[in-house]
Amino acid sequence: MIPPKWRPPAHIKVKALGLHWREDKLLAAEVFDDQGRLQGVRPLGGSIEFGEQWQSALMREFKEELSVDVEIKGSPLIMENIYTHEGEVGHEVLFICEVVFSTAMFRQHSSIEFHEDSGTPCTARWFDLAELDLPGGPALFPAGLKTALQGWLRSSSNT
Repeated sequence: MIPPKWRPPAHIKVKALGLHWREDKLLAAEVFDDQGRLQGVRPLGGSIEFGEQWQSALMREFKEELSVDVEIKGSPLIMENIYTHEGEVGHEVLFICEVVFSTAMFRQHSSIEFHEDSGTPCTARWFDLAELDLPGGPALFPAGLKTALQGWLRSSSNT
């Protein structure tokens, strides 16, 4: 099935994304092009509403998408992401932070099916960082996140 066409809005979006790990693999949603080809993956989360703090938005997004309550761990990584999707430029500011939640309901699942607010069906899976951003393979969005996470994981393992 070819997913509906999506284009970035013509204004800056502010989003909160959650980094959830299972056995050193990152939970991320698949991102497709207009022809239904997998282009990359992105941590779960979404837009911050006017007047909403990023932490509240992150908790709300996980509740809406996966029906789970998350606990936010640590301080956010803040990234600016200017990108092109299907010829259209997008611009977003991202608050990215580790989240934990009970994985009991997902223990036997290699993937999780959910829907965006728009009703668009999505699939999330656990990905090994080493397998992302390789030639011919899926990218980790936003660009630069893999490098930032590798540095963050190295520094957290040394503490």
